[in-house]
Amino acid sequence: MTKISLDIPNEVSYVTENLQAAGYEAYFVGGCVRDLLLQKQPNDWDVTTNATPDQIQDVFEHTFCENDFGTVGVVNDGVVSQVTRLDETIVYNPYAYEEVSGETKEQLDEKARLDSLKVVEVTPYRTESVYSDNRRPDEIKFAKTLAEDLERRDFTINALAYDSVSHEIIDMYSGIQDLEKQIINTVGDADTRFQEDALRMMRAVRFSAQLGFTINKKVQESIRNNQELLHNISRERIRDEFTKILNTNEPMNALLLAKELHVLDHVSPHLSRGIGVKQNGAHIYDVFEHNIRTMQHGADKEWPMVIRLAGLFHDISKPETRRFSKEKNDYTFYGHEVVGARVTKKALEDLKYPTKIIDKVTTLVRWHMFFSDPDQITLSAVRRIIRNVGPDNVWDLIRLRICDRIGMGRPKEKSYRLRKYVSMMDEAMRSPISVKDLKLNGDEIMEMFDLKPSKKIGYLLKALMSITLETPENNNKEYLVEKVKEYLAMPEERLVALAQSGETAIDAAEKEEVRKIRRKHRVQ
Repeated sequence: MTKISLDIPNEVSYVTENLQAAGYEAYFVGGCVRDLLLQKQPNDWDVTTNATPDQIQDVFEHTFCENDFGTVGVVNDGVVSQVTRLDETIVYNPYAYEEVSGETKEQLDEKARLDSLKVVEVTPYRTESVYSDNRRPDEIKFAKTLAEDLERRDFTINALAYDSVSHEIIDMYSGIQDLEKQIINTVGDADTRFQEDALRMMRAVRFSAQLGFTINKKVQESIRNNQELLHNISRERIRDEFTKILNTNEPMNALLLAKELHVLDHVSPHLSRGIGVKQNGAHIYDVFEHNIRTMQHGADKEWPMVIRLAGLFHDISKPETRRFSKEKNDYTFYGHEVVGARVTKKALEDLKYPTKIIDKVTTLVRWHMFFSDPDQITLSAVRRIIRNVGPDNVWDLIRLRICDRIGMGRPKEKSYRLRKYVSMMDEAMRSPISVKDLKLNGDEIMEMFDLKPSKKIGYLLKALMSITLETPENNNKEYLVEKVKEYLAMPEERLVALAQSGETAIDAAEKEEVRKIRRKHRVQ
C-alpha cells in the first residue's frame, strides 16, 4: 500500500466516509483513481465496498439501483441543483461557426465538472464466473474482499483503489508503475482478460489514444490473436467504444493502431478500403490517410463528434468510384459523395447509431462536394445548398470542408474560395432588410385608420422604413403611428416621394450589410 493525498471533492468523498462510518469498507476505484494520479479531472466517480446493495441504500437518503451488478447510484442533490442553475446561464449552439455570445469555456468546463459529481456509483465487491460468450460473465457473485474485486478488472491502471479516509492506495498489480511508464497492461493473463470480454481490446486502443500510452507488446500480440472474438460483441457496445475513441484528442492514432491490431474492420469493413488507393493531384495522401486526417482535424478543433464521424466517412466511396481519365491524365471520383452517403448510412445503421446522427452525418457526406469556381458562385446556388442540407447543418458543412482541406495536406484552413462561400452563406441566411422589420405592420395601419388594401399602404410602410433606417430608435409603435397620421395628411405625391426615398434607403442598407459581411470574411 502507498500513502498519498488525492484531491477528492467533498461532494463525493462523503460517500466513502459515510460508508466507513457505518462500519463498512469503502474505496474509490478504477478510472477516477487513475485520472487523479495523472492529475486529470475524472469523468465519473466509482466506489467499491463490502456492503450489499440494501446496506448501501440504508446509508444514504437518495439512491437508485437499476442494474444486474448491484451498483447503487448515490445522488448528490446539492450538485444537481447547481447544474440546473448553471444550465440556465449557458447559451450553447453546437452549429455556430463563430463564438456564441453568452457561452464561455469556463462555464462549460464547470458544468462538465459538476455533471461528474451528480451521481457516485457504489458497487459491492464482486467476482465473476467464466465468460462463455466473450461478452458477459455467466454469473456474478458478491465477494468478501477488495482483492477478489480487483482481480477481475481489465487493466492494471484501472485496478487501483484509494481510501480517502486513510489516504492509502491499494495497488496489487503494479498499476502505479505502469502509469509512470505510460504502458497499458492487463491484470493477469491478457488472453484470459480478452476472452472474458472481447470489448476490452477496443478499450485498450481507446486508453492508448486517450492517455497517450503504449500498449504492452505481449498485450498487442494477444489482441491480434483474439480480435476475431469481437464478432461476439453487440454492435451497440462496439459503437459506444468507437464513439469514445472519436471523442479522444488523438482518434487518428487510435484508428491507426486499431488497423495495425486488426481491430478496425470490426468497427466497419469500409474504413480500411481506402488503404493504398491513390488520389488525384490535389491530394498527397491515399484515401484512408486522407479520411483519418480529416477526422483528426475535427478533433484538433474540438468540434462535435458528428464532424469527426463525417470526416472519417466523407470519402469512403472513392475506391469504388475511382476511374482513370485519359483526358485529364489523372484519377476521377465522380459521384463518390452520392455513393458514399449510401455507404455511410448503412455503416452507421449497422453500428446502431441514433437516426438523428445518421441523418446528419449522411447529409454532410452527401453534400461535402458543394464547391464551384468562386467567380461563378451565386446567391441562388448558395441558397440551394442551404435547402439541401438544412439551415441547422450549414456551418457543420463548412467545418467538414475545413477539415477536408487540412486532410488534403493544405497548410491553411480557409482558402479564398472557402471564405467566399462562408461569406455568401452568411449573406443568404440572414434576414433581408424589409418593411417586415417595422414594429407597425400594414394590417394594423388599415385597422387603426379604417383604410382598405391599396398601394397607399405600401407607400406608408416604405416611408416609415426611411426614418427607421436613418434613426433605429424611431422603430417603436407609438412613434410610427404618429408618423402615419402625418403622412396621411400630406398630398399623395409627397407620400410617393417619401416611399421612393424609403426604397433607396432599404437598398443602401442592404448593400452596406453585404459589405460588412464581405469585409468580415475578407472577400470581394
